[in-house]
Amino acid sequence: METRVLFRNDVGTPLGRLTLAGSIRNGQGVVPAHPLRVYGSYAVMYLWEGSGRYEDASGRRRTVRAGDLVVVFPELAHSYGPRAAGERWSELYIVFDGPVFDLWRQTGLLDSAQPVHRLEPVEEWLGKLKAIAEAPRPTTAAERLRELCRFQGLLAEALGVHPAREAEPGEMRWLARARGLLETDLSLEIDLSDVAAEVDLSYENFRKRFQQQVGVSPARYRATKRIEAARDLLRYTQMTNRQVAESLGFSDEFHFSKRFKQIAGTTPRAFRQRLAGTEEATRTI
Repeated sequence: METRVLFRNDVGTPLGRLTLAGSIRNGQGVVPAHPLRVYGSYAVMYLWEGSGRYEDASGRRRTVRAGDLVVVFPELAHSYGPRAAGERWSELYIVFDGPVFDLWRQTGLLDSAQPVHRLEPVEEWLGKLKAIAEAPRPTTAAERLRELCRFQGLLAEALGVHPAREAEPGEMRWLARARGLLETDLSLEIDLSDVAAEVDLSYENFRKRFQQQVGVSPARYRATKRIEAARDLLRYTQMTNRQVAESLGFSDEFHFSKRFKQIAGTTPRAFRQRLAGTEEATRTI
């Protein structure tokens, strides 16, 4: 295994920062594969050689191969790597954080329901990512901001390339409508057959087409959005776990904590403690 750390950075901008980048040739991915890893920051991992698998706590499992970009989310437990010892796995990664990327996520530009993106040709995209990761390190606030903007531009280009095929306009309309319904009134129990009816599909057809397009079932998608909303309440308010559970329609705090751990890979209490530790570390930089 050949590992190169291309940069490590502790200085950011008010919008965010790139914190770490590196490349690994003939690596093993996330080790150990289980339990799933909670990374604590955003990251992208571009597999430029080999193949293997990706899985996360939301139940997604994907086969990945050279040319796939994996987006890592701070609280989403996940794993990736070759399926067997001796299989090739070479990657380039960039780690980033900051409020600008939280905004990307809040507006749907970064979507934990779509963690894997196809980027080809491989040599071209590897070159684009290396241009960010191997660039001379910024030394002024203005240079750091320009680096952040360049990375956002590349990230936007990468996410725009995602669909394996261009969806028909009508298909995109039903999917956008369905996702909007599933993301609304998260404190209420909804009948998924009603959602199917709203987009003029039978329930079974709706479930299959949604799974095919998004990668998870409608029920799993809504459950994940509820936990993402819980994460934001834990991060940005002083609400207790019980209050968060009540606001999102969970029967009790125990049910909320169990579901949160299933999807986020950690308990609400541990998630909040990690946030407090991160904020303390940031204040000391």
